[in-house]
Amino acid sequence: MSRKQSILAPDWWDFTTLDDEILNDAARLTAEAMLGLSRAGFKVEFYDTLEDFYLAEALEYINAWRRATPDNPVGICGPIGPTEQLPLVARLVNELDLSLKNAHFWGMDEWVINGKVAPVDHELSFEKTDREMCFDKIRSELQMPDANMHFPSEEPSGYIKSWEAGVRCAVMQGGQGDIKHWAFNDPFRREGKYKDNPPTAEEYRQLTTRQVELHPVTIMQNARTSGGGVVTGVPTKAVTVGPVQTWKAEKVSIWQAGTHDNPFGMRLTTLMIGKKIPDSSVPMSLLAEHPNVQFNFYRPAIGTCDVEMH
Repeated sequence: MSRKQSILAPDWWDFTTLDDEILNDAARLTAEAMLGLSRAGFKVEFYDTLEDFYLAEALEYINAWRRATPDNPVGICGPIGPTEQLPLVARLVNELDLSLKNAHFWGMDEWVINGKVAPVDHELSFEKTDREMCFDKIRSELQMPDANMHFPSEEPSGYIKSWEAGVRCAVMQGGQGDIKHWAFNDPFRREGKYKDNPPTAEEYRQLTTRQVELHPVTIMQNARTSGGGVVTGVPTKAVTVGPVQTWKAEKVSIWQAGTHDNPFGMRLTTLMIGKKIPDSSVPMSLLAEHPNVQFNFYRPAIGTCDVEMH
């Protein structure tokens, strides 16, 4: 039987195609109930201030890189969105005199424009953001070798191989978008074999780093958060780290300060992961099957799903 049609983008899958019972259960969750969805393999953590929130996020970089040795290189996969942790990472590295010689970093994703990844001088370049906000601020004698920094390209075979070269990924960080993705793992178009039902969780998990067409909601969101609302200035394609690489990370840590998704969206994925309801129309929910996931929330941003007119 064919599932509901999306009310956001009828030619695509998304969370509005879920059963109403799941959506209504999510909307009713209190903050305390969200905490109560923690279980073995899934932890929900609250932070009362943004200072504590972003410092904790930055410390995940530090704690991963401090474990790196010549015989045991260790890395982290990091997002653009949020970005506020990046200057804190650089400051901590400098203050702690932490050499990154044996540390690694993977960028999660990058825009694709006319078949090529956005050049590093493009104003929206994710690599540019990582370098300017973090890596270029680290003292030269402590900096990570360029060979240890892995950014995906339009032909991602080299990036994929970097995940298979014996470097441990201690943690993959991410945010959550309006369409409930991590990185640019968006829902699929509603076409072909997926016209009546989205890919199974098992099918979606087999996806590796690849070029993707972005969901219309993702394009709108990135215009809002990064481009002053100018939708025509946001690329419609990207290359993104895949579930295959995500499952190589020892921990997946998602950081939600209320900037990139709303109170309902934060509740929905917490519910689906906590209760183990993976569904590829809500890509983040597939992390229900990962053995070590942590959701980090800025407590005041959790809000409510009550009607409030503006």
